[in-house]
Amino acid sequence: MVAAEPFEMKWIGHRDGLRYLKVAAGAGPGMATAAMAGSNVPCQAVLSTGLCGALDPGLEVGEIFVAESVNGEPAEIPRMAGKCTRGPLASVDRIVGTVAERQAMFASGFRAVEMEAAAVAQRARSMGVPFYCIRAVSDTATEEFALDLNAARDTLGRIRVSRILAQAARRPVTVVPELLRLRRNAMCAAKALGAFIATCDF
Repeated sequence: MVAAEPFEMKWIGHRDGLRYLKVAAGAGPGMATAAMAGSNVPCQAVLSTGLCGALDPGLEVGEIFVAESVNGEPAEIPRMAGKCTRGPLASVDRIVGTVAERQAMFASGFRAVEMEAAAVAQRARSMGVPFYCIRAVSDTATEEFALDLNAARDTLGRIRVSRILAQAARRPVTVVPELLRLRRNAMCAAKALGAFIATCDF
């Protein structure tokens, strides 16, 4: 299991008959590649997981999105009992934080967006194992971020807390409530993700 941050996998528990190795190194394809390269443990399948942003206006915070494809490349679908939405996922090396961007990507045929799955899929192909992608929605298609999260990333793609705090200090009235909302939504999505993956067989 590969995610950007460990908390995204916090509620994914181990199950009888399945052994998970959870790795996380930060947001973006570079960090996802580094996380997988640092864990040379043989595996039978690879799962890209964590949070995603909605492009489809019908998706709400906490909903589960199972990717049928990532950037046009097919992904495997697990056997699952929980409720989810399926469809094409966009995987990009930036945080999509404006409604205009989301609308353009949705018009191109994608229903959700995140930052690591394409790199994880490429690594899975090189390993010759099945690739799955299951995400939970943490922000909706109608959300516009006041916080510039891309400006908070360093040269390796990692989000730096110090840069977020600097933005919050300059614009506390808009940024601080947004940070609290993003944290609340992320926790809701991560918990839903754990409950859903408990119903899946890979």
